[in-house]
Amino acid sequence: MLYTTTTPAAKRAAFRERLRSGELLQLPGAFNPLAARLIQDKGFDGVYVSGAVVAADLGLPDVGLTTLTEVATRAGQIARMTDLPTLVDADTGFGEAMNMARTVQTLEDAGVAGLHVEDQVNPKRCGHLDGKQVVDEPTALQRVRAAVAARRDENLLVMARTDVRAVAGLATAVARAKALVDAGADAIFPEAMRDLAEFEAVASAVDVPVLANMTEFGKSELFTTTQLADAGVALVIYPVSLLRLAMGAAERGLDALRAEGSLTGQVEHMQTRARLYELLDYGAYSAFDTGVFDFSLDDNLHG
Repeated sequence: MLYTTTTPAAKRAAFRERLRSGELLQLPGAFNPLAARLIQDKGFDGVYVSGAVVAADLGLPDVGLTTLTEVATRAGQIARMTDLPTLVDADTGFGEAMNMARTVQTLEDAGVAGLHVEDQVNPKRCGHLDGKQVVDEPTALQRVRAAVAARRDENLLVMARTDVRAVAGLATAVARAKALVDAGADAIFPEAMRDLAEFEAVASAVDVPVLANMTEFGKSELFTTTQLADAGVALVIYPVSLLRLAMGAAERGLDALRAEGSLTGQVEHMQTRARLYELLDYGAYSAFDTGVFDFSLDDNLHG
């Protein structure tokens, strides 16, 4: 009922432990807190909060327009609704090194288990679009060092994302990944890899977990978990998938409503009221209310 009883510290420690297991962890992207509940209910390993999804939810493109407050608020709303670890997209840290430090502590206070910071110039753009620009290596390393130095819980995962593959090629991406690990990154997110061999090249070059971004309509094929695990990948995110599925269904429903004058033909595709109530745990709220609201007027009607 209400929020998870698992503390952020416990979720961070559990996340670290799972990463040491060698299993491939799947983190679907949650576009709202209810989606996070569903991700947990379906047995996934964690929840991802995408910067692109936070922006899209606000009706904005993913070009660095969202603020730390907006991202931290949504990440906190999601993290408090699930026992699973939440990994959040911190973009470029919302500024320079001092801003990065504040970003880390703000997201830590929001209850996330980890965050990733990237090496794009600010304002950034979607990692699978052409025309990206990256900062020089000293600036990228400074961001990671600032993030690591700012955290107060040593189990908060600081992941470094590099977009340099699309700008300067795979060899440069591998070299930068190694430098980011040397700067203190706990994990590496190589964005926009072209194939499994490229993921394997990065994973072989570093001794920290590597994340794969399986976003639809991107630069990579949608590889299976078996393929990714065989390539040495430790985590996989599906950042925008649930939002795309939900908005696709919403658009089809609205089209049907305009064309047919009612949603009768769409009801079979909808989540039922019973299933929604199950996810929201209505029963626990009812039991709680019954247990505490026991005031009666029976003994106060005379006199």
